[in-house]
Amino acid sequence: MTEEDKFQRGIDLFNAREFFLAHEVWEEIWMHELEPEKTFLQGLIQLAAAFHHYVRGNSEGAQSLLAAAAVKLQRFASSDRRIDVAELRIQAITWARMLGQGNDPGKDNLPRIDPG
Repeated sequence: MTEEDKFQRGIDLFNAREFFLAHEVWEEIWMHELEPEKTFLQGLIQLAAAFHHYVRGNSEGAQSLLAAAAVKLQRFASSDRRIDVAELRIQAITWARMLGQGNDPGKDNLPRIDPG
Protein backbone atom coordinates (compact mmCIF):
# COMPACT_ATOMS: atom_id res chain seq x y z
CA MET A 1 0.00 0.00 0.00
CA THR A 2 1.42 3.38 -0.98
CA GLU A 3 1.66 6.34 1.39
CA GLU A 4 -1.18 8.02 -0.51
CA ASP A 5 -3.31 4.89 -0.12
CA LYS A 6 -2.58 4.87 3.61
CA PHE A 7 -3.44 8.55 3.88
CA GLN A 8 -6.78 7.93 2.12
CA ARG A 9 -7.39 4.90 4.33
CA GLY A 10 -6.98 7.18 7.36
CA ILE A 11 -9.60 9.55 5.93
CA ASP A 12 -11.97 6.66 5.25
CA LEU A 13 -11.54 5.37 8.80
CA PHE A 14 -12.02 8.86 10.26
CA ASN A 15 -15.23 9.32 8.28
CA ALA A 16 -16.41 5.88 9.44
CA ARG A 17 -15.89 7.09 13.05
CA GLU A 18 -13.02 4.63 13.51
CA PHE A 19 -10.90 7.36 15.07
CA PHE A 20 -8.36 5.15 16.83
CA LEU A 21 -7.67 3.20 13.63
CA ALA A 22 -7.38 6.42 11.60
CA HIS A 23 -4.86 7.66 14.17
CA GLU A 24 -2.86 4.43 13.81
CA VAL A 25 -2.79 4.51 10.01
CA TRP A 26 -1.68 8.16 9.89
CA GLU A 27 0.93 7.49 12.55
CA GLU A 28 2.51 4.86 10.27
CA ILE A 29 3.05 7.58 7.66
CA TRP A 30 4.04 10.25 10.22
CA MET A 31 6.95 8.16 11.56
CA HIS A 32 8.72 8.34 8.19
CA GLU A 33 7.86 11.88 7.08
CA LEU A 34 9.91 15.04 7.11
CA GLU A 35 8.72 18.55 7.89
CA PRO A 36 6.39 20.20 7.07
CA GLU A 37 4.35 17.08 6.23
CA LYS A 38 5.21 15.60 9.63
CA THR A 39 3.47 18.47 11.44
CA PHE A 40 0.46 18.29 9.11
CA LEU A 41 0.04 14.59 9.84
CA GLN A 42 0.50 15.18 13.55
CA GLY A 43 -2.41 17.61 13.44
CA LEU A 44 -4.62 14.96 11.81
CA ILE A 45 -3.43 12.34 14.30
CA GLN A 46 -4.31 14.66 17.19
CA LEU A 47 -7.70 15.35 15.64
CA ALA A 48 -8.46 11.63 15.36
CA ALA A 49 -7.21 11.01 18.90
CA ALA A 50 -9.38 13.86 20.18
CA PHE A 51 -12.53 12.36 18.74
CA HIS A 52 -11.52 8.93 19.99
CA HIS A 53 -11.37 10.44 23.48
CA TYR A 54 -14.69 12.20 22.93
CA VAL A 55 -16.61 9.05 21.94
CA ARG A 56 -15.12 7.29 24.98
CA GLY A 57 -16.44 10.03 27.27
CA ASN A 58 -13.19 11.91 27.93
CA SER A 59 -14.24 15.47 27.09
CA GLU A 60 -11.19 17.05 28.77
CA GLY A 61 -8.77 14.94 26.77
CA ALA A 62 -10.72 15.65 23.60
CA GLN A 63 -10.71 19.40 24.24
CA SER A 64 -6.96 19.49 24.81
CA LEU A 65 -6.16 17.48 21.68
CA LEU A 66 -8.59 19.49 19.55
CA ALA A 67 -6.83 22.70 20.55
CA ALA A 68 -3.43 21.17 19.80
CA ALA A 69 -4.64 19.90 16.41
CA ALA A 70 -6.00 23.34 15.48
CA VAL A 71 -2.60 24.90 16.24
CA LYS A 72 -0.75 22.29 14.16
CA LEU A 73 -3.09 22.65 11.18
CA GLN A 74 -3.03 26.46 11.29
CA ARG A 75 0.07 26.78 9.16
CA PHE A 76 -1.21 24.74 6.25
CA ALA A 77 -3.07 25.83 3.14
CA SER A 78 -6.82 25.87 3.26
CA SER A 79 -6.80 22.87 0.95
CA ASP A 80 -3.84 20.62 1.53
CA ARG A 81 -3.69 17.05 0.24
CA ARG A 82 -7.07 17.70 -1.33
CA ILE A 83 -8.82 18.13 2.01
CA ASP A 84 -10.38 21.27 3.42
CA VAL A 85 -7.90 22.02 6.21
CA ALA A 86 -9.56 25.36 7.01
CA GLU A 87 -12.85 23.59 7.71
CA LEU A 88 -11.08 21.01 9.88
CA ARG A 89 -9.52 23.82 11.93
CA ILE A 90 -12.90 25.50 12.34
CA GLN A 91 -14.43 22.21 13.47
CA ALA A 92 -11.60 21.57 15.94
CA ILE A 93 -11.84 25.06 17.43
CA THR A 94 -15.64 24.93 17.62
CA TRP A 95 -15.64 21.55 19.31
CA ALA A 96 -12.86 22.55 21.73
CA ARG A 97 -14.78 25.69 22.75
CA MET A 98 -18.05 23.87 23.18
CA LEU A 99 -16.48 21.12 25.27
CA GLY A 100 -14.62 23.74 27.30
CA GLN A 101 -17.94 25.43 28.07
CA GLY A 102 -19.45 22.14 29.17
CA ASN A 103 -21.59 21.80 26.05
CA ASP A 104 -21.72 18.50 24.21
CA PRO A 105 -21.99 18.94 20.42
CA GLY A 106 -23.28 15.36 20.19
CA LYS A 107 -22.08 12.25 18.44
CA ASP A 108 -24.45 12.96 15.56
CA ASN A 109 -22.38 16.06 14.77
CA LEU A 110 -18.95 14.48 14.53
CA PRO A 111 -17.06 16.05 11.64
CA ARG A 112 -16.03 14.38 8.42
CA ILE A 113 -13.00 15.02 6.30
CA ASP A 114 -14.27 16.11 2.91
CA PRO A 115 -12.29 17.15 -0.16
CA GLY A 116 -11.34 20.84 -0.21
